[in-house]
Formats: sequence, C-alpha cells, structure tokens
Amino acid sequence: MSDTCNIVIVGAGPAGLAAAWAATQSGATVCIIDENPEPGGQIWRGESPTPTSADAKLWLARFAQQSCTRLFGTTVIAQPEPGVLLAEQAGRPVEIRYRKLILATGARERFLPFPGWTSPHILGVGGIQAMVKSGLDVTGKRIIVAGSGPLLLPAAATLRSHGATILCIVEQTPLKNLVRFGLSLLTSFGKLRQAAALKWQTFDIPYHAGAWPTHAYDTGDDLQVEIATRSGPIIQHCDTLACGFFLVPQLELPRLLRCAVNKGCVAVNEFQQSSVPDIFCAGETTGIGGLDKSLVEGQIAGHAATGNIAAAQLLFEPRRRSRRFAEQLRHAFKLRPELRTLADDNTIVCRCEDIRLGDLRPFTTFRDAKLQTRCGMGACQGRICGSACESLLGWTDTSPRPPATACRVRTLAGGSDIAERTKHHDRQYLQ
Repeated sequence: MSDTCNIVIVGAGPAGLAAAWAATQSGATVCIIDENPEPGGQIWRGESPTPTSADAKLWLARFAQQSCTRLFGTTVIAQPEPGVLLAEQAGRPVEIRYRKLILATGARERFLPFPGWTSPHILGVGGIQAMVKSGLDVTGKRIIVAGSGPLLLPAAATLRSHGATILCIVEQTPLKNLVRFGLSLLTSFGKLRQAAALKWQTFDIPYHAGAWPTHAYDTGDDLQVEIATRSGPIIQHCDTLACGFFLVPQLELPRLLRCAVNKGCVAVNEFQQSSVPDIFCAGETTGIGGLDKSLVEGQIAGHAATGNIAAAQLLFEPRRRSRRFAEQLRHAFKLRPELRTLADDNTIVCRCEDIRLGDLRPFTTFRDAKLQTRCGMGACQGRICGSACESLLGWTDTSPRPPATACRVRTLAGGSDIAERTKHHDRQYLQ
C-alpha cells in the first residue's frame, strides 16, 4: 500500500471490528488487517456471512456497511521503521503505512504439559471447536473436554451439536470457585442467561470440578486418559481429548513494536494507548476478559485514536464493568499449583524441537534455553512452549525479534530495502 491510512487495525475479531466502526464514525481512513480469510476472529469464526448470535449479527453488519480497506489473509511480521508495517499476503510482501495503529491481536489457548500430552489424539479445546466450525467431522467420536475456563461448556455444546459423544467435562477449578463465579453472574442478566443456556445443553454430561488430566496413553485402539478427581484417580477411554487451560494474550506483535507489557498483558492508559504514543491496544491483548470487554475497549481505542476524546470517555463506565468481570474470571479460573508439577523431566515441553523439561532445568531464562536447546525456535515460534515455560519455570520471553510470525524468506527480502531497514531498526532497539 503506497498511501498512508489514518488508522491501521491489526485483528478483525470483536475488538478490531469495534475499533474500525468507532474510527470510521469520526471520518478516519481505516485499514483493517487479519490473517484469517474473513472477519470475526476466533469467537465469531464461521458466523460470516450469516451470523447466528445477536452480537455477531450487529457488528458484522456494521463492518460490511462501513468504508475501509480490508486486508484479509494478511499477516504482519515486522516494522521496518516507525509508522510502517511489513506484512505477508499470498506469499508476497506488503508495506502498510499508518499514523495511528490499533492492535487487537486477541488470545490463544494455554497448554500445560503432562505425560502423553503430545499425542495426536489430543487437541486444544478452542482448536477443535474452530476445526469443527471449519468442517471437521466429529460424528460418533468419543471426546473428553478438559482444562479450565468458561470455554469448556461452549466447546462441549458445539462438539455435541455436531454429533460427538462428550464423555465428561473436566475442570481444574474447585467447585467452590465455580459456585462463587456463578453467583457473581446474578448481577448480569445477559451473561447469566448465556451460562444457563450452555448448562442446559450439557446438563447430562458428567462434570468433574477440581479435576485435571495427569497422563494420556495411546493404546493403539483409543486414548486412555488418567484424571485426578476429588475422590481419587479415574481412567477414561476416548477417541480425542480436547484440553486447554484458559487463554493467554497474543503479545508477539505488541512486544515487537516495543509496547510495555505488565503482568502478561499490554499496559495501556485510560484511552487504551500503549507506552508507544501512536499505538493503541484493545481486547484480550490488555487482559483476558471476554466479548464485552473486547467490544468496549475496541470502541474506546477507535475513538481515542481519531481524537474523539468525548466519545471515548462515554464508554469508561461500561469498560469498568467489563473489567470487573474480567477480574472475576481471573480469580475463578486461577490455575492450581498441582498443574505445575504434572510434567516430569522426561515430558516434552517444546513440541517443535522435542525439548524435554529435564533439558530446560539447567537454564534460568528463556533466552539462554533458546540458545542452548532451540526451545521456542520451531515452527510455532514459542507460542505453545512459551506459556508452558512461564507456568513451569517462571520464564518470560523478553527478546522479541522480527519476524513476529513465520513467513517466507522472500517476504523478508522483499526485492527492496525492506530487510535492511528492518535489521537497522532492530539493531537500534537492541542497542
């Protein structure tokens, strides 16, 4: 793109769509970028062009009607210089210039290693849900849904509606925390109604609170899963274990662009502005909090980035309520300490490079482990083992370098001075 957009938004999930709508209301020139082929993000995957939920219907309709540049199937990989993004689209480099940037890069699942977790019969909870929405046939499959967080129930409901047999739901959070969280929903009729609907759809599925998978074995015919429960270990045989321990923000791009990170999420001010003056962040990148938080933060970021401060301030109270709910989520689904002891020294932590926990113990930082073992340097670029190392070893990856995600060499080369400018900008940062 040769022209400079007033506002560039990375991420077309709820936060990104809300930011785009708010920015266009102020007459800004907007470009929205997403690696997926259509808008909606993970939460509204498969909802376009005929959305079923009321929120998806409203925001996807707004997006369809507004005038902005849409770059789908496009991945941002670097920033050659301030105000310029380098992206890859259809295997080719694209330069995108901006005056203000809004990052709404969302979240991904947290995986915690345990013996056997690398079996091909084990998938993420959100991962298998997305695959089913994209056409994966699970008819007749026996599935265990395990891990933690409010995604377990909707995933189980989705899988069941597509013909799977859900053997049980396994939630690591103690029952008392779940009860306390359920009571907190009494002040929010909309969320209470959603929770009640999901519980009704899954009411006859055995539900184990304060439980978690400890081992998984491929028997040749199926998967044998050992589950720790309050009354002792139980064994379940299934075709697939869907397992994920809530969500973590996707911080590769914010970190690459030098945005300050605090307690695992991007630090922002009251107008969603990051520590980098022209960069705003919204949604799960600023803390896991669900749909309402993403929508209101996206709107605040969109208004603030265009200078419409009054419109942004009108949304401060709804944001306060959504952040209070986010805090309730964090407290209710806090990981129990037993989960950090499931992996033994022989358990693989980095799946891409086959690095085991015992190989990592001699090191004190993620950077040292990378240099000596290649942990985090495989195809997923630390997206899986990064959060696992943080949980197991207390490490945080503080050495972001381009590309932010895997790309083709020719994209980095670009046939121009893109690569040299990227290296020069990175050298300046490292100095």
